[in-house]
Amino acid sequence: MKKLCQLLNKSEDDLFQEITSSFKDKITQWDYFVNWKKVLQNIEPIEKELNLLNYLIGKQDLRQETVNLLLKYPETIKAIPLLLAIREKSLEVLIDTRDFIYRKFDFSKTSYSKEEIESFADFILKSGLGELLQDRKIKNLVDYATGIEVGLDSNGRKNRGGKMMEILVEEFVRDICRELQIEYMPQANAEKIKQKWNIEVNVDKSSRIIDFAINKNGKLYFIEVNFYGGGGSKLKSTATEYIRMNEFWNNQGIQFIWITDGSGWKSTLKPLREYFDKADYLLNLEMLRNGVLKKILE
Repeated sequence: MKKLCQLLNKSEDDLFQEITSSFKDKITQWDYFVNWKKVLQNIEPIEKELNLLNYLIGKQDLRQETVNLLLKYPETIKAIPLLLAIREKSLEVLIDTRDFIYRKFDFSKTSYSKEEIESFADFILKSGLGELLQDRKIKNLVDYATGIEVGLDSNGRKNRGGKMMEILVEEFVRDICRELQIEYMPQANAEKIKQKWNIEVNVDKSSRIIDFAINKNGKLYFIEVNFYGGGGSKLKSTATEYIRMNEFWNNQGIQFIWITDGSGWKSTLKPLREYFDKADYLLNLEMLRNGVLKKILE
């Protein structure tokens, strides 16, 4: 990290201490909690079918009413999986535990036989949906399904955490590049770089995507960013990978910059120090705020 130490006029130990003592605990923003656009987009294609299924709420002879409804509107069957918080369009259910007999349910067809319709009516009753409908524990299936989509969407929060770090860093990259009148490219790969800047880049694998590539008068800077709110083996493997990546890009005359943050690093400092000792540039969000990336690019 001699280049960065010289640039900031700090010793290696002092700089590493400064980096590791200024990690952010959270970068949670408003759009972290729920991707409402995705939730509503998933509900829209089956909203009509969910409203048709609302007819079954409170019906006492639920099986027969379900058969009648599905016979008249078989398209409503495609909405059933979401009511059980599953994405599959078909599944098999073990209906005989002695002889291991399975019954297959295909929710994607456009027409069904009466026997299949009766099978789906049994599915609704035996899966527990029947009790919710008959006892009016559900008031509106569109609202209920929206709630399920919100729950399923929560699984994406881990990925949104990484995306938020990219969004945060891009604000700094965009402003700096605009001020210095140089170009940058998010989600860059060798093909895009060749097309836009006519610069050949050798990659270690064809699928390699760089978070940000900056072109300063033909000199390339590659930036990778991530945020770790918790510890784990992933941090060590990332640091090890980036040591190799730094060398790989440097051998092509490309400057590699790693921007990382998060309290997860506080319990995993050794691999971060190994990267720090072998690479040129390690930054965090506080350093971005203090203009260090601009100094590197000037």
